[in-house]
Amino acid sequence: MEVVILLGVVMMLSSRVCADPDMLQDVCVADLTSGVKVNGFPCKSNFTAEDFFFAGIAKPGATNTTTGSLVTGANVEKIPGLNTLGVSLSRIDYAPGGLNPPHTHPRATEMVFVLYGELDVGFITTSNTLISKSIKEGEVFAFPKGLVHFQKNNGKQPAAVISAFNSQLPGTQSIAATLFAAKPAVPDDVLTKAFQVGTKEIEKIKSRFAPKN
Repeated sequence: MEVVILLGVVMMLSSRVCADPDMLQDVCVADLTSGVKVNGFPCKSNFTAEDFFFAGIAKPGATNTTTGSLVTGANVEKIPGLNTLGVSLSRIDYAPGGLNPPHTHPRATEMVFVLYGELDVGFITTSNTLISKSIKEGEVFAFPKGLVHFQKNNGKQPAAVISAFNSQLPGTQSIAATLFAAKPAVPDDVLTKAFQVGTKEIEKIKSRFAPKN
């Protein structure tokens, strides 16, 4: 009995909760062109400083989108040197009234640092409790891994944040796009029952997410 308890304690102490697996070497710069499929990316044999560099979040992104926001990722797909390092960033720019719609990151916790402007932010727990706050320049807010969250610029001036993730590629699932723009489409009878509305309402929403010609 004592041995079983001891083994259980050792397993609990030796286990850790983390996003990406630990690295086993100094670097494993991603070979983004490889056809080999692994949990992450295979390593390439030669690399330079450019594999660890990205200037894409230095300037504001264009916010003339349907939601009035733009996310610019700085993840392993843009910085191959992040492969196996378990971190990444994004820059999010918001026009006045702009929204980063409700979404989740299935592989990472997120923290946002406000560069300028003011935002209303929040996440929803699995018990359907909204945790929300208004944040401004220089302040930080965290969104737990996997929970639905959003950011909204209710001000009259542009706003921007830098987001940090504990994953090289956190993934993003926009709730509306996932449900109404999936290919193949989520069946109407699933959506009508889930949202307690008629087929016409579902089709109308789907049409808003249809690709523009």
